[in-house]
Amino acid sequence: MDPIRNPYAPGAGQRPPELAGRDRELQQFEVTLERVAAHRPERSMVLSGLRGVGKTVLLNALRSQAVRRAWGTGKIEARPDQSIRIPVAQAVHAAVREVAHRHRDPDRVDEVASVLKSFALRTSVDDRKGFRWTPPTDVTAARGRADSGDLELDLVELFTDVATLAGDLGVGVAVFIDEMQDVSTAELAALCGACHEISQQGAPLIVVGAGLPHLPVALAASKSYAERLFRYVSVDRLPREMADRAWRLPAADEDVDFEDDALDELYRLTDGYPYFVQAYGKVTWDAAVDSPIRAADVRAAAPEAEAELAVGFFGARYDRATPAERDYMVAMADLGADNGDSAISTADVAGHLARKPQSLSPARDGLIKKGLVYSAERGSVAFTVPHFGQFLRSR
Repeated sequence: MDPIRNPYAPGAGQRPPELAGRDRELQQFEVTLERVAAHRPERSMVLSGLRGVGKTVLLNALRSQAVRRAWGTGKIEARPDQSIRIPVAQAVHAAVREVAHRHRDPDRVDEVASVLKSFALRTSVDDRKGFRWTPPTDVTAARGRADSGDLELDLVELFTDVATLAGDLGVGVAVFIDEMQDVSTAELAALCGACHEISQQGAPLIVVGAGLPHLPVALAASKSYAERLFRYVSVDRLPREMADRAWRLPAADEDVDFEDDALDELYRLTDGYPYFVQAYGKVTWDAAVDSPIRAADVRAAAPEAEAELAVGFFGARYDRATPAERDYMVAMADLGADNGDSAISTADVAGHLARKPQSLSPARDGLIKKGLVYSAERGSVAFTVPHFGQFLRSR
């Protein structure tokens, strides 16, 4: 097959040619946008799931929906040990720019810009981490608005003013936060508090977050009402019908088809995880001689896909771990061989390594911080990456 015509896209956050299996989420978000713009009560949204299931792709697709409806939008990627104040200021600045040029009152726009500037400049020395960002605007920073230093209060005041600006145009503002599990507990609490206040005001502003499976637990730990504040969407692997759609429709655009046996083999290898669907689809296309693509083509291409995943998807993550953390993950993989790599008891890991559970806490905490494992409930851990246990057992 012509590799130039290869339609599959196994990239980090890169939208595949066919966004299969996410129709329900996209339709629900359309309703959310309509309701919020009409000042009707609606919750913000949180996407959670393993790595490689397409959370970032879906987050970007939701943002595109908001842009098409002329909303102001901004996106950040949270990072461990970094305050969200400046990233949120940058995202909100992007949202303001998207609506400001259509606003008929330039003085009102300047007022909001001055509040945004005061919010950004209120960054503490500890939160700057070697940088400081000022909105590129000539207005003077407001005094006494969004500059108290209390993140929750400042977010409420900033969000209120920005939402009002967008509401003047009959639209809203959406702030998208990727890797939301990396926001500190204190700042998650501030963000939840601000979203709670904004929702009570009926202001047209929503926050859409995406993160690992333990993100809902982290939010609930930060604010008791967080479980009612967001609409939680679990982003999972694709069912067989949707995986077939992800392979077949892009190929059909190039006048190529798959035999049913080829699709059977592809699904067996990928389990429907979107990143694997694209990765195996790409190498299978390149290995196939002509249409229809056969199971033999899939089997011939599989070693190349496995080698690429071993280096880029699995290996890069494994290499980030310390020797102690690698021992911990190998123990998890050994224990997961019999339970499909689902959650493992931390006590069982300690027993497998003949260590006391307390002595393994630094390794476990390091893995959680690096996003390699997560703990959805106390006393258990699981891999954030699908098939990671299988990869470790094959080494």
